[in-house]
Amino acid sequence: MFITKQIINGKEYYYLRKSVREGEKVISKHIAYLGGDKGQAEVRAKEIEEKMMNPVVEVSNEESEDVRKLTIEELTNFCKEKGFVFRSSDIYGGFSGFWDFGPLGVELFNNLKENWWNWFVRSRENMVGVEASVISHPRTWKASGHIENFNDIFVKCKECGKSSKLDENELGKVKCECGGEYESQGKFNLMFETKVGVGDSGDGAYLRGETAQGMFMDFKLIQQTSRMKLPFGVAQIGRCFRNEIAPRDFLFRCREFHIGEFEFFIHPDEEKCELLDDVHREVKFRFLDEETQKEGKEDLKDVTIGDILESGKLGEWHAYWLSEQVLWFQNLGLMEIKIREHTKDELSHYSSATFDVDYEYPFGSLEVAGNANRGQFDLIQHQDESGESMKIFDEASGSKVVPRVIEPTFGIERVFLAILTKAYCYDSRRDYIVLKIPAKLAPVKVAVFPIIKKPEYLEIAESVVRDLKKDFNVNYDKTGSIGRRYARNDEIGTPYCVTVDGDSLNDKSVTIRDRDSQKQIRVKVSKLREVIGRLIEGEVEFEKAGKVVR
Repeated sequence: MFITKQIINGKEYYYLRKSVREGEKVISKHIAYLGGDKGQAEVRAKEIEEKMMNPVVEVSNEESEDVRKLTIEELTNFCKEKGFVFRSSDIYGGFSGFWDFGPLGVELFNNLKENWWNWFVRSRENMVGVEASVISHPRTWKASGHIENFNDIFVKCKECGKSSKLDENELGKVKCECGGEYESQGKFNLMFETKVGVGDSGDGAYLRGETAQGMFMDFKLIQQTSRMKLPFGVAQIGRCFRNEIAPRDFLFRCREFHIGEFEFFIHPDEEKCELLDDVHREVKFRFLDEETQKEGKEDLKDVTIGDILESGKLGEWHAYWLSEQVLWFQNLGLMEIKIREHTKDELSHYSSATFDVDYEYPFGSLEVAGNANRGQFDLIQHQDESGESMKIFDEASGSKVVPRVIEPTFGIERVFLAILTKAYCYDSRRDYIVLKIPAKLAPVKVAVFPIIKKPEYLEIAESVVRDLKKDFNVNYDKTGSIGRRYARNDEIGTPYCVTVDGDSLNDKSVTIRDRDSQKQIRVKVSKLREVIGRLIEGEVEFEKAGKVVR
């Protein structure tokens, strides 16, 4: 579209026109009269263009969204193009199993970690956090059983020669993608070895394969310095390393990744969980139990936490934390959750009962979190290996005890992937990808646009940006059409766009546009930061946050 000027009887008149193709000819069509003032004509043209790019059409999100399945390759390419995730060492062709978070990715990842921390740590009186070292004393991993038991079976396909890994219970049952049978090449320990010190005097050590052991080793120090009483938990989000035989599926199976987990310490004789209420018991999900798996089936049952508790598959504390995990996922909008019970022959060496929390990705149902009953295994192992007592005094019972442990754990990159795949959708009305990330997780919370690049508009817009940046990550975009600026921000998940338009100069108000509905409201500049904050936190409905204009 373009503006034309006509001079009639010495007066200037401005019109908005558009070039369109009719057959083999390109003709100019009249769109609107813009008035006799050039400045106001430019503002009016931008406003008309915005309305044409975002027509008010009563079409539901379901009707406009393309529900085609997203492949892992499409997601990988999208993340690279938009600055979410890059291959590590990309200029050298990448390095298998290692990835870098780009500018948008690190913002989303940090928001996700903060949300996890707020849900499981800051909001609770019985939880504290730590950040333990990536490298610890080598005897740590002897005591934990990782040196002896942290193994996968290295296999090669007899047909195509592709390398992979299997659990022991999968050997002879699982086939290669080509249909060929796997042949075992022996056990392979997943621990990353390193060396601490110089020359021959250096000591062999390991990069941690999980964050748990740091919390077990610091358990008594944490309890004493924080004055915690049983039951209580210790949480941590940190980097872990596993020398995967066959890294694959983008961020899903990496050699370097983040685990968010906590060890919840309970008196060994305490069975009753006072925190388990009706809300937890009524948490619903799809469940794959051990009995069904042993029959060679994968039929899912619709159950509640209360149902599993009554079946005797887990105790009350285990049930409480498993339900809290599901509630957190649901709070993020990830409703496609199922839980799978580990069979007895696949339990880890430290666990008496384990449940996988799987998410239904477009490319398959895969584990995103887990919950294990570790009992007293780890504390007693470290007590025996170090010679240091792991008993603490329990005021309620008046005795010294080694607590038992329930361990919820999360693969943070895997949750990150779930958020992106859930948010990714093609909108047929807009004809581009809209990333519908929950506002509280969005890497950029708000974008600000001056409708035209004139000093009076830029001054207001820059003032708005300065104020919003006190609380939010803000994108200031002043180039391109309004429609294109909307599209750029829709594609990266920005939930709200603020436009400084022709009326802003007079009424000191701006327009807020909602990413998902494309509806718009008018809000005073003086109230803007407060309104955006309430919208992000879900404290007010969009159409009630200001005067509806579209």
